[in-house]
Amino acid sequence: DLHRGQIEKLLKKSIFLNFSRLYHFANQEQRTFLSLYSKRYEIRVLKEIMTNLFDHRDTDPVDISPYRDFFRLHSRLDIDRLAACANMDEFIAALKGNDFFIPLSQVNERGNATLFDFGMALDLSYFSHIWNVRKKLFKGNDLKQITKAYGEKFDMLNLQFIQRSKRCFQMESVNFALEADAIGLEEVIAIGYGTIRKEEITTLVEAPTPEEFRRIFNGTYYGKKYEQLTVASLEEFYNYILRSILEQEARKDPYSVAVIYSYLYHKEHEVNRLTIALECVRYGVDPEQSLRYIRNG
Repeated sequence: DLHRGQIEKLLKKSIFLNFSRLYHFANQEQRTFLSLYSKRYEIRVLKEIMTNLFDHRDTDPVDISPYRDFFRLHSRLDIDRLAACANMDEFIAALKGNDFFIPLSQVNERGNATLFDFGMALDLSYFSHIWNVRKKLFKGNDLKQITKAYGEKFDMLNLQFIQRSKRCFQMESVNFALEADAIGLEEVIAIGYGTIRKEEITTLVEAPTPEEFRRIFNGTYYGKKYEQLTVASLEEFYNYILRSILEQEARKDPYSVAVIYSYLYHKEHEVNRLTIALECVRYGVDPEQSLRYIRNG
């Protein structure tokens, strides 16, 4: 008797319920990781509310029922107040005292900011925080696994961001370099893991044609390590690489935080694939095409 929207809410809620159960039985170091990881859930909900503010100003507020228990137990954000905001100024003001207030305020002060700008500010804030505090919070195998998993994740995101920006903004290399600050490129590069050298990043940014971008990319660590990886499949392959890293690290040490990270990663993508399947059924998408969408979810 469930409607599609109700099923999606239950699927979302299951992620937060599983997180809370893991947190309940975790030791102190595992809880440290989970508290750090939970920021991504806060960002997910903040982005959902911002999307509503940008695209559906006259509709009802975002339904936060799937998130309420999680925020009550694991967050200091006033989710009800945030969901009730009528515009971005109110939304940012409601975040005062939280880590996300400053990065969003800085974007807002520039004027004419897009949803992409605000979302990127949240992501950069989260990534920078993880990278800066990891050595203080973890040690031994946990530190090594966190550094590897997040480091390669950031590298892949850097490559995706450069490729997507050059494609979507259709910038020539000179203009791309001039406008890098406006779209946050320099901040993203600063979080790099090190497997892609700074010089390689610079030459990728300055590549004048897609063919030259591909040639440079094929000479990088990732282009050499994963022969089947192409520039065109970068976004799809990102999930495969991260999943492989997490599974490898989890097998090496079955009692480390890598196991928790791996479990939550698989859980979130499982929910995402089910949601995609629901949407495909709703819109009558051809089954073979649906499976392609689901595999990339």
